[in-house]
Amino acid sequence: MIIPIRCFSCGKPIAHLYKKYKTLVEAGKTQKEALDELGIKRYCCRAKILGQSDTLELVNKFKKF
Repeated sequence: MIIPIRCFSCGKPIAHLYKKYKTLVEAGKTQKEALDELGIKRYCCRAKILGQSDTLELVNKFKKF
């Protein structure tokens, strides 16, 4: 699923923060630390970022016709 451009609940733009979030988590920060560092304070926005799953690698495994 693609990260939504805006939070469904409050309307704040969040898509531009997802790559930065993934980079911070891969660098060893906890999810909470990464979200706090990016300034994502609302629980609705935090839930959208935390609930995001990267399925592109899974989909790319299947044969294309």
